Amino acid sequence: MLAAVERRTGLTVNGLVVVALAVLLFAIARALSSPGVFMLCYGALAVIGLAYVLARRRLVVTAERSELPTRVRQGQLVTVQLALTARRTVTTVVVSGELPATLGTAAEVPVARLPAGQRMTHEYVFTARHRGVYDVGPLTAVWTDPFTLTKRRQQLADPVQVIVHPRVEPAYDRIVSREWEDPPVRPPVTKPWPTGFEFYGLRDYVAGDDPRRIVWRATARTLDIDAGTGRYLVRESEQGITDRVSLLLDTSGAGHSPGTPSETFETAVRVVASLASHHLRDGMTVSVHGNTGRLIRPVRGQRDRVALMDALARVEQERIGLRESVERIVGDGRRDRHLVVVTASVDADVARRIRLLRDRAVSVLLVMVVWDRTDPITLHRAARIGCPVVEVHPGAPLGQVLRHVVTQVGLR
Repeated sequence: MLAAVERRTGLTVNGLVVVALAVLLFAIARALSSPGVFMLCYGALAVIGLAYVLARRRLVVTAERSELPTRVRQGQLVTVQLALTARRTVTTVVVSGELPATLGTAAEVPVARLPAGQRMTHEYVFTARHRGVYDVGPLTAVWTDPFTLTKRRQQLADPVQVIVHPRVEPAYDRIVSREWEDPPVRPPVTKPWPTGFEFYGLRDYVAGDDPRRIVWRATARTLDIDAGTGRYLVRESEQGITDRVSLLLDTSGAGHSPGTPSETFETAVRVVASLASHHLRDGMTVSVHGNTGRLIRPVRGQRDRVALMDALARVEQERIGLRESVERIVGDGRRDRHLVVVTASVDADVARRIRLLRDRAVSVLLVMVVWDRTDPITLHRAARIGCPVVEVHPGAPLGQVLRHVVTQVGLR
């Protein structure tokens, strides 16, 4: 609060004490009708006014800051070099490079005396500890009057926006064929695909089928020349492996650890970033969704990786639950995708909708972020969905954890 008052009024703590003393003296002088006390009050106010006048000098200083990277990795060290050149002699000034609290403390460079025409350099380092979008700077010069009652600030350089990308680790997510593959078993909801990647079976030709899909060798086996009967058989395929990957990040606070930032929520973002990088490297089309909608358009290839990481750097927790986002994916009707749901909590409605996606033959991987206070009922409910489930603890290496599927309950 004192810092906010100082920035707004220019009064230091000492200055505020003198102002409070002047107000107190004025009240006493009014009560006692004492001219002497009035003179003390006016003298205190005169000192404050003189301090303002003495601190009104304007610095003639040129400040140069090394070019900062606009995007950095979480945990990366960033080195900043400052150079000050005085066109007129400068004394008793502190040059401050302001930083957000999550990046560290502000770098302060005291300048006792900088003669005109000379140049001074300084270097400091900060660590991008947390992902996000930050303004590094501005670079300001701070000085006070001889009585240290007032403080003045002068901006020497504008702030620079730095985007801290989430940490990316080697990840494993093998997109396999969908669960319902071998005839005559079919998914409860979906139908076989007319064309696809894997052979599903043969069926009778019906009006509207492409004649090019008729398997003449199989048709020949059904011909009975004497009876003059036979069946035209066409090939149908199951989609199998897909090149579309949808990553669904639960951006609600349900089930996550408290704190800002939340350790479990940051782990969930790390999982999504690592899986997205893995699939982009494999040439897949990747889309990332939050609870309020799509975080970024579908991207493909390493060229779009930066844009995807920018979106994940900006993501924050929301009040909308996971149910709405899963319901949105169920409603779009697409089955040619591999869906990864990253969450810390699964309620009955979410489990029911994920099971519906599975019954429609959508490839689903459920990643549960687990910590000390995770509700055991959530894990039990996730296991009963029937899709592969992976448990991830904060700080655990993803390269090994994602290879270990905790459970896969089949409903065949």
